Amino acid sequence: MKKFYFFLFAIICVWTGTAQDYDFQKDAFAHTFSIVARDAETGEMAVGVQSHWFSVGSVVPWGKSGVGVVATQSFVNPAYGPQGLELMEQGKSATEALGILVSQDPGKEYRQVAFLDANGRTQAFTGAKCVEAASDITGQNFSVQANMMLNKDVVPAMEVAFRSHADLPLAERVLKVLQAAQQAGGDIRGKQSAAIIVVGADKVENSWEDKKIDLRVDDHDEPLKELERLLKVARAYEFMNRGDLAMEKNNIEEALTQYGQAMKMFPENLEMRYWTAVALANSKRMNEALPLFHSIFEEDENWREMTRRLPNSGLLNVSSEEMNQIVNKK
Repeated sequence: MKKFYFFLFAIICVWTGTAQDYDFQKDAFAHTFSIVARDAETGEMAVGVQSHWFSVGSVVPWGKSGVGVVATQSFVNPAYGPQGLELMEQGKSATEALGILVSQDPGKEYRQVAFLDANGRTQAFTGAKCVEAASDITGQNFSVQANMMLNKDVVPAMEVAFRSHADLPLAERVLKVLQAAQQAGGDIRGKQSAAIIVVGADKVENSWEDKKIDLRVDDHDEPLKELERLLKVARAYEFMNRGDLAMEKNNIEEALTQYGQAMKMFPENLEMRYWTAVALANSKRMNEALPLFHSIFEEDENWREMTRRLPNSGLLNVSSEEMNQIVNKK
């Protein structure tokens, strides 16, 4: 028992050490600009971030549907993510949760952290030893924060961008904020990686249902441009997923509508063209399906073999004659 109390005392001594004693160099080095935000209409919550550091999306953004989101940066203490979400899930506000963790952190003066809870309440903390230019601005449904910036204009520009794009879906709105930060000067070192996550308004039963959007650019000359491209692709595949669900329910017309929307966004994408062709064939619109199938096969023969395999899975319901028309024309 004495050994246990000695061990516990040792842990407390380490945890309650002073900032002067704290070795900040052991922490992840993610100086960056970020936003935590909530859509007042949908209740969705998001984190967006860019940095001149590899894979910033693996350390800064945290979120849980129906609970809140966290951005932990500067000299990163990753515990703020899961522990902050746990405190908010227990009913603590963003202010209460962040206050508890900051008060216990011996390295707090090197931290920059922002919390947002499911009610849109926000709280941010920028430690005194964060590298200039470092600041944060908080408001209902958003907090923007940055450190190691080229100038002091970055954070105000982020706030303006958030307030100016309320008409956009949350992920696109967050992207506008990141772009505004970069245009205002951004990270003094340049740019390398970026990420956006979006979680839902309501708690989910399964952890794999948590993130509605989870996009990362780990290493790129233009991370925000690449993130913008990936977000567009993600939106197109949302239409694809809806089309797949409609196909499962044998709602061919709805599937055609959804696949068609995806194909309009990326007409050069073979996957999107292919499932549009399948939906057309299943709805007996062979005159429209056949040119699509044949153009796809000309680009990649593997799709022809793929088509032969679909009837056994119930995904393509055509006659033998129609199948011959699809796969045998060269």
